[in-house]
Amino acid sequence: MKTEPGTQAVADHLAGVSDPKRRADAQQVCDLLAEVTGEPPVMWGSAIIGFGSCTRHYHDGREYTWMLAGFAARKAATVLYLNDGYEQHGELLERLGPHSIGKSCLNLRTLQGVDLGVLRELVAASVATARAGES
Repeated sequence: MKTEPGTQAVADHLAGVSDPKRRADAQQVCDLLAEVTGEPPVMWGSAIIGFGSCTRHYHDGREYTWMLAGFAARKAATVLYLNDGYEQHGELLERLGPHSIGKSCLNLRTLQGVDLGVLRELVAASVATARAGES
């Protein structure tokens, strides 16, 4: 697995987000994920901020360590990474507000219009699944 926990300071990474609105959104998502997971933020690779860890399994039986939840402050959006994907969270996604879904990520162009309570529910459900070993 290429992306692993590193030593770069999360605060330094967030301070380096050039757009002030994107930086504020990133800080808000960081605080929300820390609260929901109960884990401190840690840089995973050079761009992803992850919270906690769990063991994931490849289809061939190999295992790897991955974050319980994470996000990246990209140029176009704040991107959330959840272990269990998004297909089973249709009802929550309908109530979330403006977003799009990539292959394995949730893209939020801005937090304006996003229901943070629903986002909290979505993250909590995914983290509970990962902690139960179902992801």
